[in-house]
Amino acid sequence: MSKEAAAGPDGVPRCPWALSTPDYVTYHDEEWGRPVHGDDALFERLSLEAFQSGLSWITILRRRPGFRAAFAGFKIAEVAKFTDTDRERLLADTGIIRNRAKIDATLANARELATWAPGDLDTLIWSHAPDPDGRPVPKTIADVPAVTPESTILSKALKKQGLRFVGPTTAYALMQACGLVNDHLETCGARNAPSGARGPVH
Repeated sequence: MSKEAAAGPDGVPRCPWALSTPDYVTYHDEEWGRPVHGDDALFERLSLEAFQSGLSWITILRRRPGFRAAFAGFKIAEVAKFTDTDRERLLADTGIIRNRAKIDATLANARELATWAPGDLDTLIWSHAPDPDGRPVPKTIADVPAVTPESTILSKALKKQGLRFVGPTTAYALMQACGLVNDHLETCGARNAPSGARGPVH
């Protein structure tokens, strides 16, 4: 894999990780790095990043429709009501990743978040967005970190509030995916698009 932005089939330069499959191209161009707001939307991203731990993101991305069906569209209020019967259903669902610890963490997180006031998750996560002017623009994928001081602090804040499977690496992947940071490479065509032309995702 190239370490620098490379041209895709349409000639547009993209981050090199985005060029391996059409699924990645679409995700890179339309979602990754765009601001995401809303408690349910952020709960979905947080849950999927936790499921991704130890796996490739493409594995999660291709199963996302299955995850959404299995977890009631990641509506916190609905998932918080899941019973032991639902848990057993999830453990048998081939449309998702059947990891017991990750399923249990997702259910526990929903129950915890259901006790928060509306907007609290959004506020907590976005309060840890670093100043973009203080971050160097990555030129190659070698310049993109897996964890940062900010993601470590975010991880600690989420854990302090009772959330699980939210380590610093997972927290940074969330920050990248949800637009708290812009890790598109300097010459990537999407570098200036996430918070500008396309607007936030809800």
